[in-house]
This record gives sequence, C-alpha cells and structure tokens, in this order.
Amino acid sequence: MESFDTWKLVSLSPLPAVALVLLVAALALGVGLACWGVRNEASRRRRWVLWTLRVAAGLCALFFLLEPGMRRLQVARVKNRVAVLVDRSASMGFPVSPKGLTRSAAVAQALEALGPQFDALKDRYAFEVYGFDPELGPVNVDALKSQPPTAGKSDLFAALRAVQAGQSAGGRKLSGVILFSDGVDNVDLSAGLSGRPRAVLEKFGVPVSTVAVGKGSLTDLAIATVKVDDFAFVRNSVSADVEIHARGFKGQAVQVVLRREGQVVGTQNVTFGEDDDTQPVRFTFTPDQTGRFVYTVSVPVFPDEAVVENNVKSFALKVIRDRVRVLLVAGRPTWDERFLRGLLRQDANVELISFYILRSSNEASGAQQESRELSLIPFPKDEIFQKKINTFDLIFVLNFGNEDPQTSLSYFRHDIESYVTNGGALAYLGGDRSFGEARGGLNPLDGVLPVTTAGSAELEAFQPRLTADGLRHPITALGTGGLSTEAVWAGLPKIPGMNLVRPRPGATVLLDHPFSTVDGKNAPLLAIQEVGRGRTLTLATDAAWYWAFPSHAQGAPTRAYERFWSNAIRWLVRDPDLTALSVAADPPSVEPGRPVAVVVGARTQDYQPAPGASISIELLSAEDGRVVGQATALAGPDGTARLELPAPPPGAYKVIGRATKDGKTLGESTDAVAVRAVGPELSDARVNGALLSEIAKATGGAFFDTPSFSLSDVPLLEPPLVEVGRSRDQPLWDRWYWLTLLVLVVGAEWAVRRRFGYI
Repeated sequence: MESFDTWKLVSLSPLPAVALVLLVAALALGVGLACWGVRNEASRRRRWVLWTLRVAAGLCALFFLLEPGMRRLQVARVKNRVAVLVDRSASMGFPVSPKGLTRSAAVAQALEALGPQFDALKDRYAFEVYGFDPELGPVNVDALKSQPPTAGKSDLFAALRAVQAGQSAGGRKLSGVILFSDGVDNVDLSAGLSGRPRAVLEKFGVPVSTVAVGKGSLTDLAIATVKVDDFAFVRNSVSADVEIHARGFKGQAVQVVLRREGQVVGTQNVTFGEDDDTQPVRFTFTPDQTGRFVYTVSVPVFPDEAVVENNVKSFALKVIRDRVRVLLVAGRPTWDERFLRGLLRQDANVELISFYILRSSNEASGAQQESRELSLIPFPKDEIFQKKINTFDLIFVLNFGNEDPQTSLSYFRHDIESYVTNGGALAYLGGDRSFGEARGGLNPLDGVLPVTTAGSAELEAFQPRLTADGLRHPITALGTGGLSTEAVWAGLPKIPGMNLVRPRPGATVLLDHPFSTVDGKNAPLLAIQEVGRGRTLTLATDAAWYWAFPSHAQGAPTRAYERFWSNAIRWLVRDPDLTALSVAADPPSVEPGRPVAVVVGARTQDYQPAPGASISIELLSAEDGRVVGQATALAGPDGTARLELPAPPPGAYKVIGRATKDGKTLGESTDAVAVRAVGPELSDARVNGALLSEIAKATGGAFFDTPSFSLSDVPLLEPPLVEVGRSRDQPLWDRWYWLTLLVLVVGAEWAVRRRFGYI
C-alpha cells in the first residue's frame, strides 16, 4: 500500500488556465453587478443580507468551477547545513572572567550544551563546526579543550567569506551561520563594520548569528599602539605617539618608560579617568647616532592583569643623515682652507660651520682688547668642544697650532677623544702649524690621530704614491671612465712638501712619500684609523688644493680633488655604500614566535662582491650582551647570504655579522632587531560585542551576549521540500453536500429576494 508524506490543494479542472482566469473574472463581474443592483435598497439590513447571499452563491459557483482536489505526495526534506564558526585567535585564550575559564574553553562548554539541540534538528540541518586561525578548518570540542588558540590575528570577514565560497562551490545549501568570537578583529573590521565589508554582509543571503565570548570587566594595562616613522634623521628630534589602554585603573597614575636598547630615553606619567580609558603619551627625543636601534615602551605589571605581555612594545627605528654636519677649524687663512671650505659650502648634503684664526695673541694689532681680536668673532671653544661637539658628524682641523693659549684645544682633549670613540669623525690636516712645526706642547688630538710627529717638515716637492692598501680603499678610488686609480694619481700635480709623521699601530696608510722615510719606511702622507666607534683621518700637508688643478685628459678635467674629499667624508661618516660588510635584519621588527631573518652582504677589500665568503652572525641581547643565537652560511655569487635564527624571547637585540674569505677578515657590521612581546592580537583583552552585534544585524541574524542560548532563537533558513516519489489526486468538489450547499444558498437568495419585493 502506498504511503504519502504530505498533501496540498490543487485545481482538477480540465479547462486551461486562460479559460479559468476568464471564467473567474466573469463570475466576479456577475457577483459585482448583482450586488450593484440592490444598492438603492432603503433598508440597510436587507441590503447586507442580499449582498451576503449573492457573494456566497458566487463562491459556491467558483468552487465548482475550479474543481478543487487534494494531491497526496511522497516527499523528502533536503538537509541544509549550518556552519558553526569558532574564533581560534590567541585572544580567545584570555579568561572569560578573572581566574576563570578561557574563552576557548567556554565555547567548548557551549557546544557541549548545544549538542542535544543539534541532534534534535539533525533531520533538517547538518551542523558543521569550523575553527578559523584565520584559515578555515574542522574543529571539535576536544580540540577546543586541549589545544590553546594561537593565531596571531582575527579575520572575521575572511572567515564568513570562506563559508560563503564553500556554498557557491556546489556544497549543501547554507541555512545559517553561528559565530563564536570575542569580536577583536584586527584586519578588515578593525575599525568597525563599514564600507565594502558592510555592503558584502548586507547581501550575504544567509543569517549570521553572533555569540560574544568573554566579559569586558578584566583588569588589564596595555600599550595599545605606538606610532612612529620608520626612520629618523640624526640629531633631529623625532616623536613617538603612544596610546595606553587601561581597564580597572580609574584614578591611578602609571609611569610610561621609553628605552633604547636598555638605556632610558624618557619617562612620563599618565592618570586614567575612567575604568575603561585610553590615554595618549608623546615621547620626543633626538637620536645622536646613525644606524638601526630598538626602542621599547613599557608600563608596570600589576597583580591580576589579564595579560602581562602587552605591557611592553618594541619598535625598530632607522636613523639616517639628512645632511652631514661639518665643523671646520683652521689655524689661519690658507689656500688649502679656502679650497676645502669652498668645496664643502657647495655640497648640498653638507651643513658647514667654520672658524679660522686671523692672527695669534702674540701678533700685536693695536686694538684695545687684544684677546678679543683674534678672529672675526670670539672663538667659542667652550660652546663648540664641550656643549655642541656631539652635534657634528665630522670635524676638520686644518693647520691648527697649539702654542697660543687663547686658541689652544688642550683643555678639551678628553672631550675630543670621547667624541671620536663614541662614533664621531675627525680629519686632521697638516701645515706650518701642525705636527713637528707646532711650537706648543702636547697635541690635544694626539690620542685619536692615526699618526704621531716624526720631525721637521719635508719641503721638497714630490708626487704622492699609492700604497697597497690605497689601491683598494674607497677613499683613494679616483678612477673614472677609461682611467684607472693609479693613472689618476700619477697625473695629479706634485705637492710642495709635507709634515713628517709616523703611523701608529693599527693605522692604515693610503698615500706615502716616494723617497722620504721615517723609521726605515716611506713617510705616510694619508693615514686612517678606527678609534672605538669613530674614525679618524690625517693628511700631513696643507697643499691638497694643488689637486684641484689637474691636467686635462682628452679635454675633460678629472675632478680628482672633489672626488677625493667626497670619498673621504663618506668613509669618515660611515656611509653604508662604503662598508665592506652590510648586515640587515629582514624585517627589523619580528612578531613573537617568528624566526629572525638576516641578510648579509660581503665585499672584498676593493669593494667588489665576495662570492663564497664565510659569513657568521650572532644575535645578542641589547640589555646584557648575552648571545642568544648563532648561524653561519656561505655568500652567494652576488656576495650576499640570507640566514635565519630560531625565534628568540621578546626583547631588543643586536645582530653582529662577520665575514672572512681565504683566511682574511672582510669586516664586521651590526644591526638591530625588535622581537615583539605580543602581536596585535594580544595587545587588547577587550570583548567587542558592538562589532558582533553589527554583523548579526547586517545579515538578519541574532546577537547573543553570552554562550548560553537556545537554538530556537537562532534564525535559520528552512530547507526546501523535494518530491521524490509518486502522487495521487483525490477530488473534493464532487461530494453531494457541496452541491446541496450550492442549491441551498442559491434558493435562499431567490426566496429572500422575492420576499423583499425584487423580481
């Protein structure tokens, strides 16, 4: 015997649909005219009785016209799916309440409680549970309990789009989405639901019901944001704008500290006016060195905070030069001073401040105040060499004697040495008041110069000679076009003499005298040396300006003088293009748990790529110098190598790179890298119920502010019914009682009409 699941009313009339429509229209017209005919009946009661009977007669006629019947069907309801999305970002590891379950564990409990309701609706819906981190993947209650959430970001919009894409790819129809999250989105919806995401969700086509997991009453102090440029100019002020977010600290003052690799740069105090408050803090500081440095902003850790890792935030700042700030001090006006000062003034990348002594205090001028007439303005020694010395990138000292107490720099010896060893640059040029020609005592610059006095000056003209180091060094690399460096130097004019000096241990001689010797070796003319973190250069002559008048080769000047001093300045101030080894953290700021990547470029002594060079790097804590990681590699064909170090703990680190090739050291260089304590996901412990509510409203879903809710309150689209078997029609219109009803209604209408006096 056939069984049927459902039924529906149908018309069994054999007439075509058009004919039925016309007959129904004619019937309606007839009933209307019949009612219109008694519109003038004076008695309202009689008029309503006639109208009622005539409409009833029309309905009976319509019933027989349509021949209604009951169609019994064998059907099945298609099972749609309901996607249950669970946020697996790291913020779901925060407790729901102080010392309570984590948000992820609370979701697991909620899903267990909803299990019986899922089973009750399993004939109509397939409930599929997914976690997103941010990729979508199946997850179950056991995984939510045992596996802590670790994703570094929350992307609610991407998760919803992924569910929608699964439906359009040919899967089961989606009846609804249930989203469990704390609402802390830090991608497309970080600023709220607006713009394109809102437009997409309003056309989503499926209700998204959202469930806020967690409470906003947690005690937490966090550095929400740090806004600062990626780079700054040395000796120019830079500002870092910090936002401190506090919950549960109403009326409390908190100290905010900015450090540079362990050294305190500045402190400020903030007081919070509300239990949930954000206070801005601005640190303005002036970097005094070039390079990359790690700065850390921190606030104290208080008891019962929801998360302590967000009390610290580090960032890397690259400090570069806007212009090279140069101080030039000359013992007296000379052609060498004039040419060099003119060259520096013409360079747009140089900011020049210069002083030169017009006469000594022993040269009478007839002025009433002799001590104040030694220069165009009084020589501000104290201001320059004590207060402002660290504001200069490079100091030139030309032919500056020590005999005059009014101008001697002996008092500032320690200031100059400290300036150089802490990263400053010094160039000392000779002349008739320098080295052995000076009539004073101890040279105040002697402690940092690469040479010392060796006797009286050599006054015979000579052609400077390149040393083996000079052939490879960038300072003396004057070759251009078809001319080699050696050819350029050989073509320069002779100079009329030099000061006799001897090199210090560790100094590098780039130019020397071809025949005059000191201690059995050719006397050095140009020497350089690394002193601490600084660099010094000595040119033992005041006749370098002769190089500004070279002979022309094929009608074109060589401009050797300009290139020589440009190279020298770039080397002295450590221009990155003139380093034999470059070390760069890539990227300079690393998210927690990520490895530190470093790119190292090695060059030979002639500054050509060093393929096959042996490269080693060390990762050191900037706080205590402790080595936390090491790696080695061989340079590729272009002299570069990329190395990775295992993920270190959060903090500020220095990267030191070294390279060797064929047993020779190529160089050493450093960089800095910041390893953040937390990413954007853990920087805030709040629950953003407002965003979840907006998502539910935009899609036609429901919002629940607690994981405890009933599925009966969740709007879901009904699964469609599909006929899967046979059907059978059963007429309803051919029953005798329907015909009897029609006769009685028509007869009653006729009888009443006659009684009321109508034909």
